[in-house]
This record gives sequence, structure tokens and C-alpha cells, in this order.
Amino acid sequence: MSDMGSENKIDDVGWYNYDNQDQPLSASPSMQNHNHQHQHSKFLTLPTVLTLGRVAAVPLLVATFYADSWWGRTATTSIFIVAAITDWLDGYLARKMKLGTAFGAFLDPVADKLMVAAALILLCSRPLEVAMSGEVAWLFTVPATAIIGREITMSAVREWAASQNGKLLEAVAVNNLGKWKTATQMISLTILLATRDSSLGGSGILVPSGVILLYISAGLSVWSLAVYMSKIWKVLLK
Repeated sequence: MSDMGSENKIDDVGWYNYDNQDQPLSASPSMQNHNHQHQHSKFLTLPTVLTLGRVAAVPLLVATFYADSWWGRTATTSIFIVAAITDWLDGYLARKMKLGTAFGAFLDPVADKLMVAAALILLCSRPLEVAMSGEVAWLFTVPATAIIGREITMSAVREWAASQNGKLLEAVAVNNLGKWKTATQMISLTILLATRDSSLGGSGILVPSGVILLYISAGLSVWSLAVYMSKIWKVLLK
């Protein structure tokens, strides 16, 4: 699920340069229609459609979360799992099938942030009971604030770095620390959404595990932000 593991998924976004080269000054209507269809197909590639599906799934995630029934809890968890799978799948298809687009590269991290932020806010609105501690109001608020705050900060930093020089862009490139953060984040949120179903066996063990992983993810988020800022500071001092 920005980096949520997704900023650098696109390997080939230069198709638009090819489409605009060596075009005649006045093309025939059939040629113009063909070019329009070609550009449209490049715009709505399969990876981009999957990414748009994740954006459209956010309202469904919210609606099913507040449905007080077993199917609502199951649907919420299923939507999040499918979103996590398509997060990996759209990047894989973009690389292997060379279907990357500039729009897809922009939209992918946005879709990831929306899905994760929505899941965190929903969990904060209805805290779970954790063994030996009961219901703690701030239990999810602390890691959620750290994770969402980090993503907002990194988005602003990357936008600023893009307007500067190439060395700054290299400093904020996705690293392995961000990937570990994403992995623990997705696993923890899946566990916490799934264990809202009281009929799920072993929830007494799963809930604390999900909470621990969420705090680990929050710690990695803050750590990775500190690493990025340290790299940026070194570039600026040179």
C-alpha cells in the first residue's frame, strides 16, 4: 500500500514522446481518429484501471466498515486485501508489459495513501479491545498520526525535490526501509480489520499482534522520514 511502496513502479513513461514524433502537419480525419484512440488506450492501461479501482473502493471500504453485520466486516477486510494485491499487481504489469504512463505514476501513490489513511481513520473511530488493556482510545490514534503525517510530509518533500535538481530526487528515492514499512503496515491493517469479527477464532492473539505490527510500521515510517531528511540535508550542504 508511498512511497507506500509504489512511487517507483513505472519503468517506461516515454510513450507520449514517441506518439508525438514525425507527425504530419495536417493529418487526415481517419489518422487523427486513430491517434486519438491510440492515446486513449495508452491513458487507460490495465495497471491504471486497477489503480482507479483502488480509488473507487475507498467509499466502499468506509460504507462496509459501518455496516453492523458479519458480511460488512468480511467485505471491509476483503476490499482491503484486494486493494493490497492490486497495489502490487499494477506495478508488476506496468513493468513487465511496459504499460506505464505518467498519469499512472502520479495516481498510484495517491490511491495507496487514500486506502491506508481511510483504514487508519476508520480503526481510530472504533477502537478494538486488546487483551490485558481493554479499550484504549489513543491506541490507534498515535500510530495513525505518525503514519499519515509522514506520508503528507513526504509528498510535500518529493514535490519540492522535483522542482529542484536531480540529486535531491535521488535522495528521496524509495529505499528498502520504506518497503519494510509498507509490508508491516499492510499486514497489520489486514489483521486489525479482520479481527473486528468477534467470531474469528484466536482473535485474542491476533489483535495484539496487529497492534504491535502497526506500531512497528509507525516507527519505520518516522525512521524512514528521518533518513530521507538526512539525505536531503547532506545534498543541500554540498
